[in-house]
Amino acid sequence: MQSADSFDSPDWWRQAVIYQIYPRSFCDSNGDGLGDLKGITSKVPYIASLGIDAVWLSPFYPSALKDGGYDVSDYRNVDPRIGTLEDFDEMVIALHKVDIKVMVDIVPNHSSDEHPWFQDALRAGKGSKERERYIFRDGLGADNEIPPTDWQCAFGGPSWTKSGCQDGQWYYHMFDSSQPDWNWDNPEIKQDFLATLRFWADKGVSGFRIDVAHALVKDFSDPLPNWEELVKIREKKLENGNKHITHPYMDRDEVQEIYKDWRRLFQEYDPPLFAVAECWVAPDRKPLYASSQGLGQAFSFDIMLCNFSASEFKDCITNSLRDSKEAKSSTTWVLSNHDEIRHVTRYALPDVPNAGYPDFDEAFNAYKLSKFQDPPIDIPRGTRRAKAATLMILGLPGSTYIYQGEELGLPEVIEIPDSQRQDPHFHRTHGECIGRDGCRVPLPWSSTSRNLGFGDSKEPHLPQPKWMKDYSVDLQELNSGSVLNLYREALHLRKDLLPVSNEEDLEWIDHENQNVMYFKRSGGWEILMNAGKDPIVLPHGRKVILRSDVSDDHEIINGETTVWLSV
Repeated sequence: MQSADSFDSPDWWRQAVIYQIYPRSFCDSNGDGLGDLKGITSKVPYIASLGIDAVWLSPFYPSALKDGGYDVSDYRNVDPRIGTLEDFDEMVIALHKVDIKVMVDIVPNHSSDEHPWFQDALRAGKGSKERERYIFRDGLGADNEIPPTDWQCAFGGPSWTKSGCQDGQWYYHMFDSSQPDWNWDNPEIKQDFLATLRFWADKGVSGFRIDVAHALVKDFSDPLPNWEELVKIREKKLENGNKHITHPYMDRDEVQEIYKDWRRLFQEYDPPLFAVAECWVAPDRKPLYASSQGLGQAFSFDIMLCNFSASEFKDCITNSLRDSKEAKSSTTWVLSNHDEIRHVTRYALPDVPNAGYPDFDEAFNAYKLSKFQDPPIDIPRGTRRAKAATLMILGLPGSTYIYQGEELGLPEVIEIPDSQRQDPHFHRTHGECIGRDGCRVPLPWSSTSRNLGFGDSKEPHLPQPKWMKDYSVDLQELNSGSVLNLYREALHLRKDLLPVSNEEDLEWIDHENQNVMYFKRSGGWEILMNAGKDPIVLPHGRKVILRSDVSDDHEIINGETTVWLSV
């Protein structure tokens, strides 16, 4: 557990382990099939037992749930199905009592189409100040029947939807049609989000995860490129990060001015607030978002794109540490989250030459996993690799983000009937893209309880397969060799082994085996990953203090295993 000094430190986040909670799928306290804030509060002892430093809550705001809560209709309230503001206060108090900080998700790119301001915009009509809060444009053709551009949204289908108003205007949405994009050229939007940040900070929140942080500012001045040209611009910008390559709505320099305003607000608090950017940008652009004059930290998703390969991991780590030093920030490590395939399943797939899996759809569609064939999923291997990868990133400098359920070794839930899928990506592509529901299935708490202990009445909002009971918390707590107990041991031991300073350096150690990645942290702590299939001999003079597998032979490091060593 953190000391009081570290809990109040302005740098608490630099080496923190942050546990992501997807509230609707964590714990259901009232039996309505949806997880809620009281459910989270009831599990504070469990959360504390993990040895984490903070929790990050995915959206819990009022929402029509067209996109898992990322369609927000009120940024300064709690969805009644999830709880109340009083429930939020109780949860924060309970977490703070065990020295765990709270982060919340901020969704600044778009709102719900049920947001009062969007409804006002529809009623107010063309040219009104209400419409200027969003991005409305006239259509093409004599009757406005053609969208302003042929652009496609991230979830499939057109990114323009007709407003349904007599004036015939269309509104822009980067994601689902239920998520109209804000117009960040409007000062009113800037002031309202500052008010939102202050609202949650005053409720005891210590940090924020910023959704789609790279896409807020847009340039819709004519002439706009067609979709094919737009894709080429995006690819070129991601490839080389050249700041002179501007995109109409991705990674524009102007977005940093917004985050400088946010930083000024962050500095009003003691300790200062911080934020982590979700930004899929070129490596040399990431430091802009992680700057101490901006948000403070940016997710490094690159390691999720690596195959289970010592060389790929090493290259990724080297580059990520370089980027964080440039930003004077800390590196982030993440293997799973609410948007990606759980890494047990990702590592259970065959390796992809020269690249990992950029997104869940590429992996699932390429290998047709929904049919459990061609090729088969090797879950035991995926679990073995996932434990090794987790132990490896926990030994790295920087902060680590853990997604609920990965500490149980949960694979992706693939067998969800089409009729029960919720992800708009699945529906907008007519099932061509399987979507993200498989990593959002409610957690298994008890192998013998109704709904596996998630809730005691109504069935969960996403179905739990029968095999999930084998991963339940109650069974794993009784098994000393379980994934859960590995996470607990590693997280608690990590606190003892971390350097007192916030240094983010490591020393690479050469090894004759190209499948081995080996590095040293200050204080004599060493981390060795054997990413190959064959066992290797323990380095001379070293003692194993933690290993990702269960083995009685302390002189051998098995294949697809990571060990922590002392001299």
